[in-house]
Amino acid sequence: MQNGKKVVDNLLRNKKAQRMGTQELIWEDTIRKWIDQGYPKDSEGKPVDYIQHFDLDMANIGGWFDLMPLRGHEEIVRETEDWLIKKNGAGASLKFWKNKSGVPEHIDFTMTSQEIWERDYRKYILDLDTKRVDLDFARKMSKLRNEQDCWTFYGHLFVFENLRQSVGDFCLYETVLTNPGWFHDYNRVYTDFFKKHYKYLFDNVGLPDGIWVYEDMGYKGSLFCSHNVFQELFFPYYRELIEFFHSYDLPVVLHSCGYIEQILDMIVDVGFDALNPMEVKAGCDVLRFAEKYADKLAFVGGLDIRILEGGDKAVIKKEVLRLVNGMKERNARFLFSTDHSVSTAVKYEDYKYALQVFTDNMYY
Repeated sequence: MQNGKKVVDNLLRNKKAQRMGTQELIWEDTIRKWIDQGYPKDSEGKPVDYIQHFDLDMANIGGWFDLMPLRGHEEIVRETEDWLIKKNGAGASLKFWKNKSGVPEHIDFTMTSQEIWERDYRKYILDLDTKRVDLDFARKMSKLRNEQDCWTFYGHLFVFENLRQSVGDFCLYETVLTNPGWFHDYNRVYTDFFKKHYKYLFDNVGLPDGIWVYEDMGYKGSLFCSHNVFQELFFPYYRELIEFFHSYDLPVVLHSCGYIEQILDMIVDVGFDALNPMEVKAGCDVLRFAEKYADKLAFVGGLDIRILEGGDKAVIKKEVLRLVNGMKERNARFLFSTDHSVSTAVKYEDYKYALQVFTDNMYY
């Protein structure tokens, strides 16, 4: 019988797998809320590890090194009981919730021109800086997840998502029209930066089973930038980074929220091995994607989180079976996961039920 590590590896490498796989991101405040719904605690009264509790096949083991030009910089600009505004090491002020999960709101940005980038920030990311990388955490998590037979991965943002939190959306979209050369330089410098720091991580901790690249490139019904902008300014650097990972024989999963169907051909062409999460409310449909790309990509996700939030077990069962059977009919490689993440609106018993329906039907 193939364990989780072998199952996922076969799915991502387009080899024969005995069953489908499992992966999930569950918010910390969701787990805390589930405690009152029967979720188990350890001997210290803390929630147990959900990867192990649900026997999931994939697990992140680190790789989130500090990529801000000013390493370790965090300035509190304003704070209330519910949220705080922090200025990061690229001079950007972002607003974060204090007591619940969520993406930060973009407030204000300093790096708004090529001159500022070159004068104040570029020089700090030209060389390897070993203090940016948490080797101890990666070693600890690698040991834990390998003992659990999980398929392990390092994960991080890359150039597009990093730009958005460094220069802001307005500056980003203006610059792709008026000064694309700046972003070519930015992406060139950061691609070298990522390769140097990943190599350091590989050399000092060891290789994971694969890599996740987190680059949200779309919103509801459309891309953040045009197909041509992505093709010219960003995808050459994706190709280079993927070739770097493939030189270590590491499969690469792209996580991109939003609607990305318009660039699936490019995603395949540059070498991504799998796709996540296929956000339904943004217009994605994993079955439609699999119809065309089943032989080229594995699919991680696509279960509409709103189905679980609705709490109707008959509807949950129907949707899980529709996905599982639909992927089998298309000879597609599938890993059960929601189309974004598990929010506090999902009940513990409903998530367990969805996962049980899947595991009862996951064998090919």
